Amino acid sequence: MTKEALNKSDLIQRIALKNPHLAEPLVEEAVKIMIDQMIETLSNDDRIEIRGFGSFALHHREPRVGRNPKTGKAVQVAAKSVPHFKPGKALRDTVNEIGN
Repeated sequence: MTKEALNKSDLIQRIALKNPHLAEPLVEEAVKIMIDQMIETLSNDDRIEIRGFGSFALHHREPRVGRNPKTGKAVQVAAKSVPHFKPGKALRDTVNEIGN
C-alpha cells in the first residue's frame, strides 16, 4: 500500500476546508509566511520549537574527505549545515498509537 505525501497545496486546502470563514488565498498567504519565517529563523542559526509538535535546528557538518562511489576516487566535501527535526513527545505518542 503506497502512502501519499501531504504537499503544501493539500495542506492549504485542508486548512481552508476546516476554516470556512477564511478565504483560501488568505490561508495560502499565512502558510507561505510561516514557511518563510521558519526558513529565515534556521538561516540565522536559530532554533524553532513548536510545543507538542517538535523542534527544528541546524546540525553543522565538518568538511571531510568522501569517496566517489563510481570511481572510488577521494573527493573533498565542504562543510555544511543540515536542517534537523526532532519530534515532540505528543507527536511521537500520537504517531505510535496510530501506527500500532
